[in-house]
Amino acid sequence: MSSPFTTIALIGKHKNPEIAIPLLNLAEYLIKKNYKVLLDHLTASHVCSDKYPVLSLEEIGEQADLAVVMGGDGTMLNIARMLVSYDVPLIGINQGRLGFLTDLSADTMFETLDEMLAGQYTTERRMLLYAEVIRNGSSAFGSLAFNDVVLYRGMSSGMIEFEVKVDNEYVNTLRSDGLIVATPTGSTAYALSSGGPILHPSLDLIALVPVCPHTLSNRPIVIGPDASVQIQMQSAVNVRINCDSHSCFDLEQTDSIVVRRFPKTVRLLHSVNHSYYRMLREKLGWSEFP
Repeated sequence: MSSPFTTIALIGKHKNPEIAIPLLNLAEYLIKKNYKVLLDHLTASHVCSDKYPVLSLEEIGEQADLAVVMGGDGTMLNIARMLVSYDVPLIGINQGRLGFLTDLSADTMFETLDEMLAGQYTTERRMLLYAEVIRNGSSAFGSLAFNDVVLYRGMSSGMIEFEVKVDNEYVNTLRSDGLIVATPTGSTAYALSSGGPILHPSLDLIALVPVCPHTLSNRPIVIGPDASVQIQMQSAVNVRINCDSHSCFDLEQTDSIVVRRFPKTVRLLHSVNHSYYRMLREKLGWSEFP
C-alpha cells in the first residue's frame, strides 16, 4: 500500500537531551523508507544535525504532509497552535510524563509508524479556543489555546472578583482564585485538578471551571462550542490570564476577556488500536487496587 505522506517534519522537545538520539534514529528510518524529512530550526540546533532541510514552523506548515512531534504534551500543545492554520496532521511520540496527546511509545514507534504511514490510522479533530483581552475599547492581547484559557490571581494572596456572561447573558459573579475555560482536550489538565468534568475529545464543548470559589455552590458548567464567554474584571490586582500556560498577560481593573472557539481544528492521527478509555485508565490509574 502506498503511503498518503511523502514529506514528514520531525519536531522535538526543545532542550531535552533525551530527544536527540531517538529523533535522529527516526529520521534515518524515514529516509530509508524514501520519505523526505524536514526539521524545524530549534530541533535542528538541538540535535546538531545538518543532514536534513531546516525550515521555520511556518515553512513546515506549507510543505509537510505530516508532522511527528517527539516530546510531551506541552510540546504538542505548542506545535498544534503553530500549525493549526495549515491543517498539517500530527502524530505524537511520548517522551514526557503523562502523554495524553503524545500517545505513541518511543519503544515501539517504528512498528506503529510502519502501520500508520501505510494508511492504517484513525483521525481525530480537536477544537481550540481564542482569547482576547479588551482594554479601553481596543484589543490589548490575543492568543490561541488548545487546552485552556486560565484567569488567575498571580502573586496576590486574596481572591479576585469578576462577572461571567455567556452570549451576553449574565451567568454569575465569582469571587475565587480564578476561572478555567477549557476545551475537551484541556478537560484532563488543570480543569480536572480543579474538579471539572472529563469531556470526550469527539465532543465540541467548552467547560467553565471555577478555581477555589468562595461560594461552594459555584460548580463547573459545560456550554456549547459556539458560545462566547465574556469575563468582566471587577478587581484586578496582580491578576493574569494565560493560554496553555504559555502566553500570559497582566490584567487591569476595567479589562474584559472574550473567549470563543477558534474556527480551525487540530488534526491528530492515532494508531488503529488507540482507545481513549484505555488511555484514561492508564494515565489516571483507574481500576488499580492496593
